[in-house]
Amino acid sequence: MNAQKLSKRLETVASFVPTGAVVADIGSDHAYLPCYLIHHNIATKAIAGEVVKGPYESAVRQVKLEGLEEKITVRLADGLKAIDPSDHVNTITIAGMGGPLIVSILENDLNRLKNVTRLILQPNIHAKVIREWAMQNGWAILDEVILEEDEKIYEVLVLQRGDMTLSEEQILLGQHLLNERSEVFVKKWIREIENWRRVLTSIEQAEVTQEIAAKREELQHLIALVEGAIQNENS
Repeated sequence: MNAQKLSKRLETVASFVPTGAVVADIGSDHAYLPCYLIHHNIATKAIAGEVVKGPYESAVRQVKLEGLEEKITVRLADGLKAIDPSDHVNTITIAGMGGPLIVSILENDLNRLKNVTRLILQPNIHAKVIREWAMQNGWAILDEVILEEDEKIYEVLVLQRGDMTLSEEQILLGQHLLNERSEVFVKKWIREIENWRRVLTSIEQAEVTQEIAAKREELQHLIALVEGAIQNENS
């Protein structure tokens, strides 16, 4: 992967960036995504934010190598503190982190989202918490994609301003993904059910406590919910 040819995962993220956007890529690593967006005339300007010094320095080198110093600003900062109102950022991308970490980044600096109209988020795990956060903070899911790359399954969530109400099933599985029921989607959730069943089998051997009983009930509920969802064509 480089600034000219992204991974399938980041290419999917890039595909949802509106033409003419001013983008902030938080946790930018080598700044491949911002460089790609500028090279392909998708974004007009970009901020590459990094909280760790090593990746920050890699991003600075990459932007210089690509000759994009006038279009991309690299900043060493924690989360959304990489952006300022004067940047006029309207699109934020956060990719390659867990869902809870992505939510904490957004939650820690809600005031910096004032001028932002689109969030493109790619959680490695626990996309559910992003959907919950969106519902509670005035964001609606415009689209969702699930994909497999190098034997790993990823979800990409595209959020825009708006109200949204999701069922428990839709929060866990994703309304758009549930409607499509792609092969990758089914594969992911069959794998999850198998994991839950393994945990269930192991705790069946444990001494029954209130905590164990609650965990067993939770797992049985999740298994029934997901099995019903992936088998029911009318969900």
